[in-house]
Amino acid sequence: MVERVTAWQETAPEGTIRDELDKALREAGVTLTEEQTALVTEKISHQEEVDVDLLADHSGEGGPA
Repeated sequence: MVERVTAWQETAPEGTIRDELDKALREAGVTLTEEQTALVTEKISHQEEVDVDLLADHSGEGGPA
């Protein structure tokens, strides 16, 4: 899901990245906390690698929808 958003959103405005990330998360049946979603959006916006395992360990929240 992160790869999908990253693949074509690297140069998109952050709001667009967030919208597409939210759609991809829903389609994948995954929920993230607001903080996790903001972190992923920021990393994609800055063309940084997103470590999904790190997100899973970031807090006890988030997970399958």
